[in-house]
Amino acid sequence: MKSLPDCRLYTFVDTAYLHGRKPVEIVHQLCDGGTDLIQLRAKNASLAETLQLAEAVLPFCRRAGVSFVLNDHPKLALQLGADFCHLGQEDFFTAGFTTAAQVTGCPKQMRLGLSTHASTQAERAIATGADYIAIGPIFATPTKPGRLGVTLDYVRWASENVRIPWFAIGGITLENLDSVLAAGARRVCVVSAILNSPDVAATCRQFKERLLSAR
Repeated sequence: MKSLPDCRLYTFVDTAYLHGRKPVEIVHQLCDGGTDLIQLRAKNASLAETLQLAEAVLPFCRRAGVSFVLNDHPKLALQLGADFCHLGQEDFFTAGFTTAAQVTGCPKQMRLGLSTHASTQAERAIATGADYIAIGPIFATPTKPGRLGVTLDYVRWASENVRIPWFAIGGITLENLDSVLAAGARRVCVVSAILNSPDVAATCRQFKERLLSAR
């Protein structure tokens, strides 16, 4: 698997965007397209359903050399041997966590990513020892209904101030990717622009090529 600093494209198996397709089918296409990390996001699934989905997806990620990220459920992520657990602000801080080690175990058994929506949240997340942070949503997106975009100003701030790996996320498409890269991002998370594509693998490849060619 690639080291985290070398990762560029972070994609998702999001149950809200399966459109009748099997999760494993999506994983195959994402891996064929060159994704570096895959997050399983199943917001409306029960814990048992999430476990079942993760057990189906994880072996394919392993074989492809792609890091597996479980959204939410840190205990389940540890149980599964996930590479990463990703948590939102509320899932981490409101739940009473203050350090990454409380989630990842000590010694570390997995790595942690945290969502951030402002520079103060980014600084707080970095102080916990998180392995990466997500910056966004850059643009308004149906993935986060009701949340306004944090704009490219936050990307510019991250480019100048964040020294751990960070990923821009939220409403990023092939059409606006150049503006995100121009603001300083070199890693992106993409959900709907890939999962809603008629050719998931081909769209992945387009994102990956553009990311790798960015200077």
